[in-house]
Amino acid sequence: MFKEFILENWALLLITAAFAIVLKTTIFIERRMIKRMYVLIALIFSLAVIVFIEFYLSARGMAGNIRLVLMAVRYSATPLIMAMILYTLVRRVRWSAFIPAAVFAVINFVSIPTGIVFSLGADGSLRRGPLGYLPYIAVGVYSVVLICAMYRNSTKQSSEVIPIVFMALSFLSGLILPFVLGRDYSKIFCTTIMIALFVYYVFSILQLTSKDPLTGLLNRQAYYAAVRDDPRSITGIVSIDMNGLKAINDRDGHTSGDRALGVLADCFMRARNDKQSVYRVGGDEFVILCRRSSENEIRQLIERIRGNLSGTGYSCSIGYSCSPDGARAAAEMLKESDKNMYADKEAYYLDNGIDKYRS
Repeated sequence: MFKEFILENWALLLITAAFAIVLKTTIFIERRMIKRMYVLIALIFSLAVIVFIEFYLSARGMAGNIRLVLMAVRYSATPLIMAMILYTLVRRVRWSAFIPAAVFAVINFVSIPTGIVFSLGADGSLRRGPLGYLPYIAVGVYSVVLICAMYRNSTKQSSEVIPIVFMALSFLSGLILPFVLGRDYSKIFCTTIMIALFVYYVFSILQLTSKDPLTGLLNRQAYYAAVRDDPRSITGIVSIDMNGLKAINDRDGHTSGDRALGVLADCFMRARNDKQSVYRVGGDEFVILCRRSSENEIRQLIERIRGNLSGTGYSCSIGYSCSPDGARAAAEMLKESDKNMYADKEAYYLDNGIDKYRS
């Protein structure tokens, strides 16, 4: 039995070991995320063991009641794993994400005596009940929510979109291939999900070289790389500087200042569209690079930013510059947008009677 498990799950064992080694040696990711990744690995590997035992018993026509329990566990574990992936990879997702998975688990275990989801025929074959497709619906719903949330929270850069697409295709295979390959697909489901997670995690580590760890925005190095990439498509630059960060740090401490920067980053990200990328290029300095955006679109972006900021208690000075045909160099536009931003800051100080050297 042990030998058969090794042979059937050798790829899973290798990717699990590699994943564990990478997690152990990673120093850039939050410890909380790493701990959740360990839990995910344990859940996926445990599901692989359950699947193997179930198929092992099925092949020998043994222990029908135990098989029903194992099937209930397997059908319950899949949405639980999807909920855990959602909870691990998407910021601000709470424990409530596990409630649907818990409901599905109750239904699956109720199915042991009632057969509402599954049952076994006299020959040991699987029979679907009235809710027989519920496990696939559960995984499908979680997959859609997960992929949409990951894409919405991404910077829309190819380095982030590619692993999301890869993960989406992996989940899609989990919904389609069971109807093509039959129940034998369950034997490779865990390996598929583990590989998808590993690929996403490796990409996440690679992205750290271009991301600001405090805000999650793209960093100064990413900005310099971006302005060299298809410069003719850059039609506008927006310069943003927070007002009063020094006063917040002096009065409430740097933790409060860091929290304020995170709030600003969220406001900027909610205001941008797919043609606009946000960078943190200094302590309280931000730049938004606009590609193929008209001046009207840039003005609307700034209006959305000011609207988002209005309910936060924080404020920013903003300036912009345009090059409708993309002929101007990014450095030239940045210089102009910075100049306009500093003019906006001077007006803010004058209007509010603030000493700029103390704020």
